[in-house]
Amino acid sequence: MAAEREPSLLAAVRPTDFEVLEDGNTVFASPVSTLESSPSSPEPASLPAEDLSTNSNGPKPAEVMPDDDREDLFAEATEEVSLDSPERDPVLSPEPTPAITPVTPTTLVVPRMESKSVTAPVIFDRSREEIEEEANGDLLDIEISVSDPEKVGDGMNAYMAYRVTTKTSLSMFHKNEFSVKRRFSDFLGLHSKLATKYMHIGYIVPPTPEKSIVGMTKVKVGKEDSSSADFIKKRRAALERYLQRSVKHPTLLQDPDLRQFLERSELPRAVNTQALSGAGILRMVNKAADAVNKMTIKMNESDAWFEAKQQQFENLDQQLRKLHASVEALVCHRKELSANTAAFAKSAAMLGNSEDHTALSRALSQLAEVEEKIDQLHQEQAFADFYVFSELLGDYIRLIAAVKGVFDHRMKCWQKWQDAQVTLQKKGEAEAKLQLANRPDKLQQAKDDIKEWETKVQQGEEDFEQISKTIREEVQRFERERVKDFKTVIIKYLESLVQTQQQLIKYWEAFLPEAKSIA
Repeated sequence: MAAEREPSLLAAVRPTDFEVLEDGNTVFASPVSTLESSPSSPEPASLPAEDLSTNSNGPKPAEVMPDDDREDLFAEATEEVSLDSPERDPVLSPEPTPAITPVTPTTLVVPRMESKSVTAPVIFDRSREEIEEEANGDLLDIEISVSDPEKVGDGMNAYMAYRVTTKTSLSMFHKNEFSVKRRFSDFLGLHSKLATKYMHIGYIVPPTPEKSIVGMTKVKVGKEDSSSADFIKKRRAALERYLQRSVKHPTLLQDPDLRQFLERSELPRAVNTQALSGAGILRMVNKAADAVNKMTIKMNESDAWFEAKQQQFENLDQQLRKLHASVEALVCHRKELSANTAAFAKSAAMLGNSEDHTALSRALSQLAEVEEKIDQLHQEQAFADFYVFSELLGDYIRLIAAVKGVFDHRMKCWQKWQDAQVTLQKKGEAEAKLQLANRPDKLQQAKDDIKEWETKVQQGEEDFEQISKTIREEVQRFERERVKDFKTVIIKYLESLVQTQQQLIKYWEAFLPEAKSIA
């Protein structure tokens, strides 16, 4: 397979048996800054290997299955999604099942983080397939809510604590309902652990809300105004959506760090989450290095699916950003309209009080009352514009950045595989020179080096095939969730607009007889 993609790379090498690499060399160079996980946090699970095709550099495309709901409002978007399999009946065990150790084939693709090799799989209470069946069928019985934001401490050492409540019937949890207190840095620490474990092997990890130094500084210094209250409401809602998306992911839900976050009353303090900390500076440097690498690494993409999806997400990112800016402007417009309506109501009331004509004075006073009610409607609609529509767009802008991140990790995996092939070719050329120079003392070492790099090439190819397969599955799942989320939000948004307009009509119809009675 490698020979077809990179001609003549293995031509000079003596064929030997391939072996699975068991050393600790890094396969995926993750730019994500690794946090110190808790002592009870095991390494991530090993990925099962797949049968590799000998005619392509990626896994075979999944067979396209017809969508069950062709009459859906978003049928056109749904038809673009290639599903691996039709929806299946959920598998729910009525009783807690014993822990199952995943059985994997001998040829194993082992996910690695930095320079450490994974030595033990995570033992899950239930199989990933069972959880994924439930997730695809929308039957995952788990509800997450974030509520009761509370300021803890004073001055610049103050922070906001949130109550995270979980309701579930899944047997992997010890109780059906439980709640814990978490601060914002705990959410950042959880995301960093999940991203370090899973993004470099192709899983899309939902991002946390963005940090706001200005907004949090206002809260810390005790400046209580409408902007501080809005900031806390916005962050609470964003943290809730972050957790809801994380527990919907069948693999992330099985992760012990996520389950500890939801269940454990006290967590070790998340470190290195500050923007100006040493780890924060390192993250900035890593991002800059990644940007340079993406410009220097030129991947010869032979898989049309990946090429099309990368272009699709680039276009989607641009359009979402434009729409998000437009909705933000609409929110500001409605807030200005609300303020102007309130000023109009106040002026009409003052004019009514100074009017000598009784009927006209009464009509102006009632007009002021109607305008005050309309002012309230404009505020509610601005609230709906922001929390229903604008926040969804902001979430998906960050989610698409995560999707593009796993594509970058696939490119790094490909680059590592290509580097291994180039090194193997050089080792083969060195062996040939030693044979011509009749240097038997160094010939055996050269043969051992060739065998080692043949194993690395084989491992690199398997890792590339596996991350490609995982990304395909993750993108298909992401597309299903995206269509579902946008459908739900657009319907909710339209219903709020219709309700607002109907209420406006009722207010004006009730005022019309009073205006006509002016004589």
